[in-house]
Amino acid sequence: MHSAPGSVAILAYDGLCTFEFGIAVEIFGLARPEFDFPWYTHCIVAVDPGPMRATGGIRVLADGGMELLQEARTIIIPGWRDRSAPVPEALLTALRQAHARGARLLSICSGVFVLAATGLLNGHSATTHWRYSSELAERFPEILVDPQVLYVDAGQLITSAGSAAGIDACLHLVARDFGTQVANSVARRLVMSPQRTGGQAQFIPAPVSVAARSDLSRVMQWARERVHQPLEVRDLASEAAMSERTFLRRFTEATGLSPKAWLQHERVGRARELLEGTRENTEQIAERCGYRSVESFRVAFRSVVGVPPSVYRERFGRGLAREGAGMDGA
Repeated sequence: MHSAPGSVAILAYDGLCTFEFGIAVEIFGLARPEFDFPWYTHCIVAVDPGPMRATGGIRVLADGGMELLQEARTIIIPGWRDRSAPVPEALLTALRQAHARGARLLSICSGVFVLAATGLLNGHSATTHWRYSSELAERFPEILVDPQVLYVDAGQLITSAGSAAGIDACLHLVARDFGTQVANSVARRLVMSPQRTGGQAQFIPAPVSVAARSDLSRVMQWARERVHQPLEVRDLASEAAMSERTFLRRFTEATGLSPKAWLQHERVGRARELLEGTRENTEQIAERCGYRSVESFRVAFRSVVGVPPSVYRERFGRGLAREGAGMDGA
């Protein structure tokens, strides 16, 4: 049984980025009759007084002012109206207070500049659109800016890259709250891939030929179908008819991940599905996901997901942890 995930407060302001605002409303604000458990409640929070205009000439009506942030478990910050525009002190104070009481703060694209202004990101990793990453690093040197990834989960603080990466970050938060099966169901309703692997490098202009990208897509699908095998980079390079060095360079340029890291994410993603939906034990899952030992599987799973397989099954396996053998110590 899933517990209620609480209220999601979506910020609105004059000069609002419509697409990013719409992402948050689509994922957290729509009714979900397909689920038999409580979904998020949501509210639109006005940062500015008076009529607020969004990109495209749309006017936004809010449910209330920043007092609504006091009850929110999650706060979504769409792209800020202007990276150089000062953030109202009242908003900075409200976000700091929300964070202090345990709320999660998620920024999309240039919304990270709002989070950065609070000081809460100091000492943490964060990301934003690759076009803005240098500016973010220069203006806020205490933030560890990673321009390569689609989003960064630092616990209470989640930052995402360009607008579409906000979908990935929001779905990631859904997966944290409900598990990957529920997040995948939401993704299907959005008619999008359940999870994108890779980073922003795949969207930065680079001299990689169309033919090379096509070949890589074929090899990636080939690997997905064999994720139960202990594949190595040399196996993928051989399938692509490239040298290991050439394959490694082209793969990293195209996806933002090394082949080894990409395989790791694919294997862990498959393991999450098995932990949620089957009664297979740790040894069986490790073998089906291509790991040579249970211990290497546990280490890899924890490094990617943040918790051991046994804890993940307990949270999202619908009671399977109590009946699945071999999970102790996972």
